[in-house]
Amino acid sequence: QVQLVESGGGLVQPGGSLGLSCAASGSIWRINVMGWYRQAPGKQRELVAATSSGGITNYSDSVKGRFRISRNNAKNTVYLQMNSLKPEDTAVYYCNAPDRRDGMVYWGKGTLVTVSS
Repeated sequence: QVQLVESGGGLVQPGGSLGLSCAASGSIWRINVMGWYRQAPGKQRELVAATSSGGITNYSDSVKGRFRISRNNAKNTVYLQMNSLKPEDTAVYYCNAPDRRDGMVYWGKGTLVTVSS
């Protein structure tokens, strides 16, 4: 099993920046890719960004150029730096890591990001 714990959410004004962190613990060897999803009220959960342990990254079109995902493998932690935030970025952000052996997907409990003036 792998446990994921997010931190760093909060309230920010439009145009501002915010950083999220997700620390993984437990059977770390079971995961390679770590990523961030988000779910806004009334909407489906969607991929924001993901990164492999080797540094390959993937971003949704809605955040390209504004968000940056990074990872510290020694600390088993993935980060999401969010810049130029918009009200439509308001959502609960979840850390995600698929198990590379059995298809299970691990999720954090989520952290709320609110972009509002």
